[in-house]
Amino acid sequence: MRSLKARSKAATVVAFTAMFLGALTMVVPFLWMFSTALKDQSKVFVYPPQWIPNPARWRNFIDIWSTIPLAHDLLNSVIVCGCVVGIGVFTTTMAAFAFAKLDVPHKDALFVIVIVIMMFPIVVVLIPQFLLYTKMGWINTLLPLIVPGALGNASMIFFLRQYMFGLPPELMDAARLDGASIPRIYWSIFLPLCRPAMAAYVIIVFMATWNQYLEPLVFTHSPNLATVQLGIASMMGAVNTGQTNYPLVMTASLIAILPVVIVFLFLQRYFIDSFAVSGLKG
Repeated sequence: MRSLKARSKAATVVAFTAMFLGALTMVVPFLWMFSTALKDQSKVFVYPPQWIPNPARWRNFIDIWSTIPLAHDLLNSVIVCGCVVGIGVFTTTMAAFAFAKLDVPHKDALFVIVIVIMMFPIVVVLIPQFLLYTKMGWINTLLPLIVPGALGNASMIFFLRQYMFGLPPELMDAARLDGASIPRIYWSIFLPLCRPAMAAYVIIVFMATWNQYLEPLVFTHSPNLATVQLGIASMMGAVNTGQTNYPLVMTASLIAILPVVIVFLFLQRYFIDSFAVSGLKG
């Protein structure tokens, strides 16, 4: 028994040590980013590295707004993410509901197509998309960044379909016996029960859309349509100086990650509170 307890304690220590080291590898870059955001350009590459800037240059958080049109870039990203997440959460859940609970003709074949779409990387379809959007007159607009995502996400359709499969099938039968229509069943029964999965959808899709770089770079040309990621990238090797102002780049990056953190913290509470999925009783 003592040997088993000793081995259990050793395994616990090893597990917590591994988790601590893993967390450290993720936290340290953020601490370095915050430290660099408070430095002067001349102190970025000093050796040994200076983790606590002395003096701290808080003015970087003011200068960044006049260095690049960060407010406008943030607004473009908010518009794109708001449309993709706000509309996409309904189109995706409707598709998942149809695949999971409805007798749709050729449902299995259609779902295979969804699975195949998940396997294609974006670079494979980028040129066909560009040619299609050119003929549609969408190039140099925000439509190529909004419409495809708002129409549904293949990975999230798969995820939500699997989640809905786990909901009691008796819910569908009871609602039909009560005379509820398919839209009413979707809206009043399954949508509320999918709040945990929808919270995960919003977090994942918002983060992916907010961090998009390749699609805005290819489909938009005007600086007025730049998203926040393009705005930060434009600071690398600035045209005026030919050098990268790393403190301002880190300052812009800190500001850019705040919406993602806020969305995660806000929805995490709903995610935890909604874990008790209710079903039929008695």
